[in-house]
Amino acid sequence: MAQDTGVSNVLFVTVDSLRADAVGAYADDSHTPVLDELAARGTVFERAFATGNWTPFSFPSLLASRPVFADGGRIGVESSPTLAETVADAGVAAGGFNAANGFLTNHWGYDAGFDSFEPFVAGAGSSLYARYLARHPTVEAWLQLAASPLRRLGARLRGGADDRPFLDASRMFDVERGATGFVDDTDDPFFLWVHYMDAHTPYVPAPRYIREVSGGTLGTHRMLHAHTRTGLGWEVTDRTLSDLRTLYRAAVRQVDASLGRLLDHLEAAGVADETAVVVAGDHGEEFQEHGHLAHYPKLYDELIRVPLLVALPDGESRRVDRQVGLDDVPPTVANLLGVSPPSAWTGDSLLPAVRGDGPPADEPVVSVTVRGETVTSQPIPRSLSDGELLVSARGRDWTYLRNVDTDAAELYFRPDDPTQQENLADSDRPDAAAARERLAPTVRDHERLLRDGDETDTTTVEDDDLGARLDALGYR
Repeated sequence: MAQDTGVSNVLFVTVDSLRADAVGAYADDSHTPVLDELAARGTVFERAFATGNWTPFSFPSLLASRPVFADGGRIGVESSPTLAETVADAGVAAGGFNAANGFLTNHWGYDAGFDSFEPFVAGAGSSLYARYLARHPTVEAWLQLAASPLRRLGARLRGGADDRPFLDASRMFDVERGATGFVDDTDDPFFLWVHYMDAHTPYVPAPRYIREVSGGTLGTHRMLHAHTRTGLGWEVTDRTLSDLRTLYRAAVRQVDASLGRLLDHLEAAGVADETAVVVAGDHGEEFQEHGHLAHYPKLYDELIRVPLLVALPDGESRRVDRQVGLDDVPPTVANLLGVSPPSAWTGDSLLPAVRGDGPPADEPVVSVTVRGETVTSQPIPRSLSDGELLVSARGRDWTYLRNVDTDAAELYFRPDDPTQQENLADSDRPDAAAARERLAPTVRDHERLLRDGDETDTTTVEDDDLGARLDALGYR
């Protein structure tokens, strides 16, 4: 181990599809009281960027501090030293609980180093949820509507709160039970990772959270209406888009409440005072800022800008405005636990910034995606050979994006154009030319890194459970 930081444990929470502006620390109209409380006593990284637009493109950075495709041209971390392996080798107990995201399983190497690891995918492939409800959110919404009065009545009779959906469709409570059980069974210092899927499309939050974020004006019937229109491929009207945004915020609030219960359990277990909490989104979510919903292969801020919060037991409130990438998370967690990061990791520890000892390096953050014949084409790419490679580099104010295969370039000045609508790649503005000259070499260097790591054999065979789960989430 390296230096003593005064932290014995780290709870690392990742939330699938979590945009930065879905969290109150980044946007005033959000409904995330638990995350806001963490932000108020911790460090908020205002310019945190994902290294890809999908879970399989961002998580090699989040759990192994390596760029996707850099170690063999495939998704996954089988060839990389992972965060769990690194801290486990130093004597830290490691537990990982993933709410059935099929891209975060042992098939892709994510179990390496964990003493307790449960992706909740085994058996899910043949379940009613995986086979039917996940592909028919309108039916799930009808079930939520029908069960809501009974659930509220049952909660009153039990003298408790109506805080649980009738069906653990998102596997949220499975993750909670796994995580709290791990805490109860562990005496050593621990690293605990949990991954939530509630904010991933389709958004089917418990009705109480819809009422909470909409001020009671959006009922479950509007959830039915929004899912019906999008499920049938009808035009997404302004009302439908507004309803989908509300459902998304309600799903984020559902995660926020679950995180609150985890933090309460740490308190009850007597370990909260020695546990650091790190929270990150793995990528964002689009609501037609560039013509689509969900998270298709693009590299604009709605998909790449994510929340990143670090709260220490004795921490102070800070906001860091320099850009950081998700590959900085593993060395930060390792340092919090007093462990030295492996030399193969590409990220830098953010612990000095969290401690107030100095800002992060002012370096561009690189993100990648692979696009098939059309933006909405499936399958989700598993390797570099599955489509055209897009690479972006973000400095403090500028985003440079290049399609490596077509050589098409885009350049955006985010302070004046936060949604990246005005392409300045061919502009004769002096500041645009300077930004191109500064960021283009970073993109070219990253392209060479990925090409050097590419291998010809990118075949992967997924078992029935894993394939069914990916299919249920819309991944073919």
